[in-house]
Amino acid sequence: MVLAVACTSESSSDGGGGDQAASCAYSVRFHDRTYRDVANVEFTPGDKLGSATVPLCEDTGGQDRDKDEESGEATTAYAVDGISPDVAVAVGDSRDDTTFMAAYSGSELPRRYGN
Repeated sequence: MVLAVACTSESSSDGGGGDQAASCAYSVRFHDRTYRDVANVEFTPGDKLGSATVPLCEDTGGQDRDKDEESGEATTAYAVDGISPDVAVAVGDSRDDTTFMAAYSGSELPRRYGN
């Protein structure tokens, strides 16, 4: 079992956090789950799992968005060695350039990772 402290790289210039900061935090959607980035976690990316989507930032309300942009930007999801994809994935353009992402329920990141 691998233990890690969940620390997102989210920040807000006004210090208030809140809904606006949460709407623009780096996240991806993969297999009907939302994953958020977690800083300072050592991991090894595994096999390619498929396509993930980086949702668009909703801080402007989306009035100027094209219909084609509604789903967000595509990226690739990779397994993380020793961790179930239900809990965490690595995402990026290549296996050598990935970011660790943990499943996010909408209220908090999980504190433990493991199969």
